[in-house]
Amino acid sequence: MAYLALKTVQMFQKKFLICSVVLFFVFSCTNSTNQLPYYNSPNFDPVFLNNNAFVEKTITHRIEDFTFTDNNGNSFGSKNLEGKIHVANFIFTSCTHICPKMTTNMVTVEKEFQNSSDVNLVSFTVTPWLDSPEVLSRYKKEYTLNSDNWRFLTGDKNKIYSLARKSYFAEEEIGFTKDSTDFLHTEHFLLVDSSLRIRGIYNGTLGLEMEQLIKDIHLLKK
Repeated sequence: MAYLALKTVQMFQKKFLICSVVLFFVFSCTNSTNQLPYYNSPNFDPVFLNNNAFVEKTITHRIEDFTFTDNNGNSFGSKNLEGKIHVANFIFTSCTHICPKMTTNMVTVEKEFQNSSDVNLVSFTVTPWLDSPEVLSRYKKEYTLNSDNWRFLTGDKNKIYSLARKSYFAEEEIGFTKDSTDFLHTEHFLLVDSSLRIRGIYNGTLGLEMEQLIKDIHLLKK
């Protein structure tokens, strides 16, 4: 009797262990695609959600509709980015301070995803009165790998500035409060998912931040 009782306990323990391992992997797989937070306001308080219904109900902020002119002279906008992951930043071609470093660091991201049609890079100029499509085209050819999935955009200044501050939260410490006529200059890269929701903010002047950005893009791609 004692022997049978011992065998029963051992069998139960073995089944419990197996179930525990299975549950661990199930939950790991379930959560693996939703490890990145959502950002719903310009103060960048992270919101972690795994339930799609909660996401739809809670995360109301998305990148608003826009259309500008790209470095090829063609219209390009939010409709082109729907269903794709994209990284946005804000530069100007005559900048000699942080912009060259930001562009160099974005090239690191470009190298990783230059053959990925589901990942786009978008650089908005903050001096559109100087950066025509022709100027942006020369800049892109000089400083990047000239991949098709990296667009440089120009257009109406007020619309670009409003989009940057109110939609991308490009200056997160200022948010909605800064007037659109004040000059926009920020080192931030914004990671946006295929539903046009913000999922990450990174310092575009730091190489380590680019490593994290690349990891986060791969996470969103799963």
